Amino acid sequence: MDKKLIIAIDGYSSCGKSTFAKAIAKELNYIYIDSGAMYRAVTLYCLRRGFIGDKELNMPGILGELKDIHIEFVYNPDISEYETFLNSENVEEQIRGMNVSSHVSRISQIHQVRSRMVELQRQIGVLKGIVMDGRDIGTVVFPDADLKIFMTASVDIRAKRRYDELRGKGIDINFEEIRNNIIARDITDENRDISPLRRADDALVLDNSRMTVEDQMEWVRKIIEEKFDVSRN
Repeated sequence: MDKKLIIAIDGYSSCGKSTFAKAIAKELNYIYIDSGAMYRAVTLYCLRRGFIGDKELNMPGILGELKDIHIEFVYNPDISEYETFLNSENVEEQIRGMNVSSHVSRISQIHQVRSRMVELQRQIGVLKGIVMDGRDIGTVVFPDADLKIFMTASVDIRAKRRYDELRGKGIDINFEEIRNNIIARDITDENRDISPLRRADDALVLDNSRMTVEDQMEWVRKIIEEKFDVSRN
């Protein structure tokens, strides 16, 4: 493709947004940015610093050190994927655990945190040629994105996918705990005051409850061909 695009993928947690976005980026030779990983990295930082309590957040601590949090994505040729680095440390595995998952929605609601992350995301997207997934990419970060996709799937299917992913990594976890966590995150994401999860008016809906990654790729290939007049070799 001669024209570089910004592709924004939003949707509910555990819908496979990252897997889908990575596959698109790889096929188009674009940069993949996992916005959710950025908020997870901030959450991990706050957990390590003791800023997250059971009932309250240490807001002075979080805001006072927000400028000290640096996040970047580094391409790992061994696995052909970008990995998340927090202050020069590879934290890709640490940010996917249940402890981070249980608190990331609280951290992502902080206005100052979101403003900083959006600023960084827009800087990365200046030259286009990126695929970014999250919950407010097509509505807030890149409202003028060339292609917007909103992903959804049933709660049970999303919980099963998350359960299989964690079990595959050797993490002993209860299915109902994951299911309840997903439901709670949906409610929080949809009802937060700052950048609530919603579908952009011009976003295409993709319900992948019964779709494989290849099914999804075939779907998006057709969209790109038709929308941007791209011919496949």
